[in-house]
Amino acid sequence: MKVLVADDSIVSRHLMMEILRRWQYEPVPAADGQEAWNILQQPDAPRLVILDWMMPGLSGLEVCRRVRQQAREPYTYIILLTSRGEKTDVVEGMEAGADDYVVKPFDVNELKVRLRAGRRIAELHTELLAAREALRDEATRDSLTRFWNRRSVLEILERELTRGEREGRPVGVVMFDLDHFKRVNDTYGHLAGDAVLREMAARVSSTLRPYDSCGRYGGEEFLIVLPGCDLETARRHAERCLHVLSAAPIDIGGAEIALTASFGVTALPPGGRAVADLMIRIADEALYQAKRNGRNRVEAISAPEPSGAATSA
Repeated sequence: MKVLVADDSIVSRHLMMEILRRWQYEPVPAADGQEAWNILQQPDAPRLVILDWMMPGLSGLEVCRRVRQQAREPYTYIILLTSRGEKTDVVEGMEAGADDYVVKPFDVNELKVRLRAGRRIAELHTELLAAREALRDEATRDSLTRFWNRRSVLEILERELTRGEREGRPVGVVMFDLDHFKRVNDTYGHLAGDAVLREMAARVSSTLRPYDSCGRYGGEEFLIVLPGCDLETARRHAERCLHVLSAAPIDIGGAEIALTASFGVTALPPGGRAVADLMIRIADEALYQAKRNGRNRVEAISAPEPSGAATSA
């Protein structure tokens, strides 16, 4: 684990770094408080920090305060190194944001156990962050396809439509449904159906831009949100999805399963009024139009213009 060592004394700094290397840490040197602060702004900044209290420019105390005001994650564990051993000094250092302190001249064994405690806390915080992200993922993602779940994709749609209305930019909305998916479950079983859904998700994901979103709206029906796409651009995106899905059958235990889908497309026009329910209804109508016209196709219906009504496209 990397440890930032900030001390304006080159002798003290090198001594500390040599000790840390013997304990299998990776020391990162800083000659003053400003250099220490700059290092802590880097994406891969050390999680453990040893700060000398008195340094030119920024003091160790000021670096502590800045780190705590910033409140970045993951947590930075700070040990303050000081020759000031009075209780009032210790309290001042801890109130500034230090987690622990060592009085100079320091005892090597004391420093070792204090660093070990800091390392345990830093590692525990990393585990807690990972657990939090896993819970967040479970709460917002469909467990099978890893697309957004219904609630999350609807929140994304609302957010993008609001942004589109505010900025005068179009937003494409695509609904699609896997054709005759029930037959897959009935013929090959639900495990095969799950495998088909996972492959479908991988193929659709390959067509999405980093800022596009796809969510499982319900059953085998899915919703794609395309920021910045007008009706024709959204239609072309749906055509790409259609071709990617049907390009090759899916092999499930030696059985080749053809995969096709029907797509309904609409888009919020520039200057249009952002109403999520209306956009979903129009896209859903276009989807059922695609099903009525033979499936494995794309149909598009324009959303109302600022002073007009919806028309087929």
